[in-house]
Amino acid sequence: MEKYTCRLTANELHAPQQRHESHVRQQLPQELGNCYTESIMLESGILVGRLHYHPDRPIVEETLGPHQGRVIVVTVGLQGQSVYRGDNTPEVLFKAGHTTVTSFQALRGERSYEGSKPVSQLRVVISASTLRKYVGDERADKILGDSTFQRLAFYGSSSATLAHAAAINRYMKAATGEQPNPHQLELHIHALSLLSEQFKALAPIQTEGYSAFSSEEVQRLERARDMIAHQLHLPLTNQYLAAQVGMNENKLKEGFRYLYNNTPSGVVLELRMRKAYTLLESGQQVAQTAWQVGYKYPNNFSVAFMRYYGKSPKTVFQKRA
Repeated sequence: MEKYTCRLTANELHAPQQRHESHVRQQLPQELGNCYTESIMLESGILVGRLHYHPDRPIVEETLGPHQGRVIVVTVGLQGQSVYRGDNTPEVLFKAGHTTVTSFQALRGERSYEGSKPVSQLRVVISASTLRKYVGDERADKILGDSTFQRLAFYGSSSATLAHAAAINRYMKAATGEQPNPHQLELHIHALSLLSEQFKALAPIQTEGYSAFSSEEVQRLERARDMIAHQLHLPLTNQYLAAQVGMNENKLKEGFRYLYNNTPSGVVLELRMRKAYTLLESGQQVAQTAWQVGYKYPNNFSVAFMRYYGKSPKTVFQKRA
């Protein structure tokens, strides 16, 4: 395998921000294929980046990335896969449809990419000091771990994580580095929300009135939400959802309040209305839309849509038409 060496000497996470220079693009030599990364500093200690590599041949990229303090990196795989191998550290896989969370201070190792296979990844990096600012010292210690390099998590990406990653990816494309990013606020919101999704699994919050949720229980709750998103045309009861993910109904309801600040039925309604609006905007008729989001009778759907949005579904369809 041909080896391409890329030494990271700049400390991106703590680099001083200059006017319109928070957006950084790095390109590998053209003879290796279309391979680049982009990053945007959202605030001191939080960086978002996206990677798109489509090498013409297999490559190994050597990385040396010291940081001023410990960092956590959340990587959402969007396409393809890559592998990190370091000195005296476990192998770490970054794979499409999966979220990988790592924690480290000094990064020394190699990333491997297969030839002629595209790889796309979205990354959010947060420093330990910024993490402590948002979640407090006690919870930050639980999240960070204590090893020099540690893989904290590797699991299938939830629909919420993928939605935040897609939004970040979309808003980053609007940045040019030559002018202020008009979507900086949205980028910040989605980056923090994506981080929060992972922290809830790594170190559940002790909330008065609710029992703590383990990492496994959080994943079950996320599976329940994913099921809702993919089965909106079905009658989705608490009993059905709880049985499918192996939880009792009370735990399911507590978990949804804890993770999503909503009830399961409230999440069902929210996702149905969002999908309905999208379908109507794309040109679907009201009756077709009603059926696709779980309403047997169009009139019932129209009433629910009016209550949720304050306007009839026909106005959205006609506006698009």
